[in-house]
Amino acid sequence: MISKFVQIGNKIEIESIKKTTDELGEITRKSYRSELYDIESEDIIKIAMPMEQSKIVLLPVDAEYSLCFYTPNGLYQCLARVVERYKSNNLFVLSMELETELQKYQRREYYRLNTILDMKSKAIDDSERQGLEQVQFLDTDLTFDNGTMVDISGGGARFISKVQYAEGSLIRFVFSLFVNGQITEYKLVGKVLKSSPMENREDSFENRIQFVNIVNDDRESIIKYIFEEERKKRHRERGTF
Repeated sequence: MISKFVQIGNKIEIESIKKTTDELGEITRKSYRSELYDIESEDIIKIAMPMEQSKIVLLPVDAEYSLCFYTPNGLYQCLARVVERYKSNNLFVLSMELETELQKYQRREYYRLNTILDMKSKAIDDSERQGLEQVQFLDTDLTFDNGTMVDISGGGARFISKVQYAEGSLIRFVFSLFVNGQITEYKLVGKVLKSSPMENREDSFENRIQFVNIVNDDRESIIKYIFEEERKKRHRERGTF
């Protein structure tokens, strides 16, 4: 139950999952501070509308945000959607529907989704590193290695393959997601953060990568996929899907 992890009065950091560009042209994410006002059910919580420079911030209905709860037992994160705004006892309140389960938060930049997806990967050699914008992805390139992606976020992924990649190296990888009712193919470049042998599977390696030079549209699309999949999961678990 959500009440096992968070309590009324806990401070909350609300962060937009969409990046914006400031006046200097730098990409940022907007975040606000609030607190938990009430727990209505396993899916619905109420929080105080955030304030900014002594003014109430009216977060739009149906907008989706990442919530980080500050509790005595550490930080917890989930994704949530604004479903209603109203005033109660002279307090402006946001009613929000949780789109994902609470998970222990280690200050990752993006929410991570466990999944099972087919993918292909290939190391980028030194000559290709000099011009990543010119890296070509050929559907007929048989030198790509098959792999299985086991989690994904807006910032990177983790996958299993028969190949161990050098930490710090760059790889090309290709995979597809079902987003907005259609299959979307992604051809991305990633930096290998860690690559290690799997226990009891000496011929397989677990690789963690961080996206490099990913365009914002691709990142937003991946985050949208994560929201959709977590929403489906919660409905299935409650028999409402």
